Amino acid sequence: MGASSPPAAPVTATPVRFLPPAGLLRSLVALALALLVTACSGTTAGLNGYQSPDGRYAFLYPTGWIRAQVSGGPSVVFHDLINSDETLSLVISEVTPDSDLTSLGSSVAVGEALRRNVIAPEGSGRQAELVQADERQQGGRTFYDLEYAVHLQDRDRHELATVVVDRGRLYTFAASTNEIRWPRVKDLFAQVVTSFNLLV
Repeated sequence: MGASSPPAAPVTATPVRFLPPAGLLRSLVALALALLVTACSGTTAGLNGYQSPDGRYAFLYPTGWIRAQVSGGPSVVFHDLINSDETLSLVISEVTPDSDLTSLGSSVAVGEALRRNVIAPEGSGRQAELVQADERQQGGRTFYDLEYAVHLQDRDRHELATVVVDRGRLYTFAASTNEIRWPRVKDLFAQVVTSFNLLV
């Protein structure tokens, strides 16, 4: 018998790595970044953020709107550059230190008080109707969301507002436009108005 041959060495497979073409890799990275940006911007597309200098409150406002300087009126006013009668305003009023929003009344009662005393006071030539009044909780605080139809002598307007009480202050944040534009901006205005938040 002949000599037996030595056992064959085991065969090991060399792993093969797939490297996508550079163009495909760039496309995948670009797609991932686009999805990340979309996820981050999500519901705030077309909106900018504003925070008060003292860090007490913040809100969103539409891109392309500018801040207007006013004296003796609201604390903050923004308006649209193109449709200048579209406005966003914040009025801060003093209330008793131990007040909370529910102690001032229900959403309907507070909405009606604002209608009578602020939006369409007697002798102003304006009439206003409280269309809707809702209550919501955010960040442990109660907010009232209010909607008004406002009638002036020469035109009709629509207004959304949210009100909240904190540390002896009543915050009234409102967005207003003419009735013709209302159907086009109502969802945007609702997003802006409900973005108002107290930070401290």
